[in-house]
Amino acid sequence: MLAVAALLVVVGCSSKLTTANYDKLKMGMTYEEVVAILGKADECDGAMGLKTCRWGDDKRQIRVQFAGDKVILFAGKGLSE
Repeated sequence: MLAVAALLVVVGCSSKLTTANYDKLKMGMTYEEVVAILGKADECDGAMGLKTCRWGDDKRQIRVQFAGDKVILFAGKGLSE
């Protein structure tokens, strides 16, 4: 039962990794605005006012870089329609 719940969480998160959601991302958005579209990031790291967050894994992902709390760069890979 726990394995099924874990699978649903993984599938639910990855279902947000779509071209449609990627197209909603805009320069200058805040971290919270991005989270409202993509959900909680799978990982974030940063230093000196820059933060890079990744949603997804090595095969299918959206990466967003923030300066302060604003999007300055984003890229997607292996996204579904």
